[in-house]
Amino acid sequence: MDARVISKANLPSRHVTVGPARAPHRSYLYAMGLSAAEIAQPLVGVASCWNEAAPCNISLMRQAQVVKKGVAAASGTPREFCTITVTDGIAMGHQGMKSSLVSREVIADSVELTMRGHCYDALVGLAGCDKSLPGMMMAMVRLNVPSIFIYGGSILPGSYRGRQITVQDVFEAVGQHSVGDISDAELLEVEQAACPSAGSCGAQFTANTMATVAEAIGLALPYSCGAPAPYEMRDRFNFASGEKIMELIAKNIRPRDIVTLKALENAAAVVSATGGSTNGALHLPAIAHEAGIKFDLFDVAKIFERTPYIADLKPGGKYVAKDMFEAGGIPLLMKTMLEHGYLHGDCMTVTGRTLAENMEHVRWNDQQDVVRPANNPITSTGGVVGLRGNLAPEGAIVKIAGMSELRFSGPARCFDSEEECFEAVSARSYKEGEVLVIRYEGPKGGPGMREMLSTTAALYGQGMGGKVALITDGRFSGATRGFCIGHVGPEAAVGGPIALINDGDVITIDASKGTIEVALSEDELALRREQWTPRATDYQSGAIWKYAQTVGSARDGAVTHPGAAKETHCYADI
Repeated sequence: MDARVISKANLPSRHVTVGPARAPHRSYLYAMGLSAAEIAQPLVGVASCWNEAAPCNISLMRQAQVVKKGVAAASGTPREFCTITVTDGIAMGHQGMKSSLVSREVIADSVELTMRGHCYDALVGLAGCDKSLPGMMMAMVRLNVPSIFIYGGSILPGSYRGRQITVQDVFEAVGQHSVGDISDAELLEVEQAACPSAGSCGAQFTANTMATVAEAIGLALPYSCGAPAPYEMRDRFNFASGEKIMELIAKNIRPRDIVTLKALENAAAVVSATGGSTNGALHLPAIAHEAGIKFDLFDVAKIFERTPYIADLKPGGKYVAKDMFEAGGIPLLMKTMLEHGYLHGDCMTVTGRTLAENMEHVRWNDQQDVVRPANNPITSTGGVVGLRGNLAPEGAIVKIAGMSELRFSGPARCFDSEEECFEAVSARSYKEGEVLVIRYEGPKGGPGMREMLSTTAALYGQGMGGKVALITDGRFSGATRGFCIGHVGPEAAVGGPIALINDGDVITIDASKGTIEVALSEDELALRREQWTPRATDYQSGAIWKYAQTVGSARDGAVTHPGAAKETHCYADI
């Protein structure tokens, strides 16, 4: 696609590159070595979440250079910039996790502000860690300039005494160590073996779940989100994405042409089919919000209910993302889902073709057992289930992939923070059969809606993963397994029923029926609500305080602004 035929008459960059009044603006561009011809071309923002915090992001800057070469080869002018990332694996289990979900909004906001301030005409966004993927996609839909998403790729699996391991095994090893099942030396051996390369956590945790979403929703090139970070072939996808963005500018194909209600339903379906992270039910409503589409937790749950679980991926299954890529990648999964009626084939994608057209030449690989045919699933119910009841009128979510028992009932044991619960688990001062309740960890009450992987992994490591249940108004990591229910709403901080529970109240969760109930009458709940008083958090200033002032319910994606439904102008049309 020759960008020299693209007129700037309707492109944002005309405001900084065209006409005598923009001579001062152009002087800055000359100062950075651009030629007059390059300034006259469309300006393409190449945004990455590169940092040195974790292996998820460490390869993104190198990959961005290849994207820029692709843009330049197609007669565009790339302009690189970076935004933040908070890496959940390092933020997990302490106060740093309060920054994680907040970072999703900061990523989307900072990309928006950079694009707006410099009037870039299109966006290629590279992301690696959990919240950076939805954050980048939210920015694309919000701005609505031609955009392509690139996942930095997954990490390779580690090898420990002849078996594949991931970071999930390290978290669970902490629990094993706490009960004396493994020694200090064995714990060290596990932690040194689990993460052998650059890339995001290798199983179907949140990063790979949202990477699968990126292809299914149509914002990423086919196969691009499956290739592991260390594979040099990633450069083919990076270069091709740089070239393709120029074609999208020429054809004026925008994210809101791609992210439709049907595309969101496709995205929810692949989350369920892969036994993906429960965080998918938080991020999809947030992406929908940027397009002005109502698609909340219950809408996501309806898709989960009718979508089979077909990809045998960790943490509930056997394989990691590398294995699925080598078996045929995300298109292999999508092909069988499309053939059996679980995807909408008429959705536009960044290839300029529909999803069905993209799948036309994908062939089934019967030499692999990572992905089952959609008519012969692992289970007929999806790997993630929505719940509702008097304990969660605004819904809750549970991952059932790999679980054999779908019903649990027991007395509540209440904790008002993750730290309190983790301390009890570490000291083993809880009982088999209890329902551990962690509250005041929601979007407002945390603030920040922390993930509880340290606690759930410790339980699993102690051999108690199926012997207790855990519910929270916070979140769970994509690596969490066992009877763990998150996103309970309304959250405790706003007086939701989870705030009104006392130790000993009997809670019943039935994932087959989609219910979560506490054995209390409406009159008793009303009485307790009258006696309840709100609690102040420790965060009374700064970014986390600011987030708590505007964040909404997890049901709607924990978003912080009115979204496209209230939009009076779109950046792409300035």
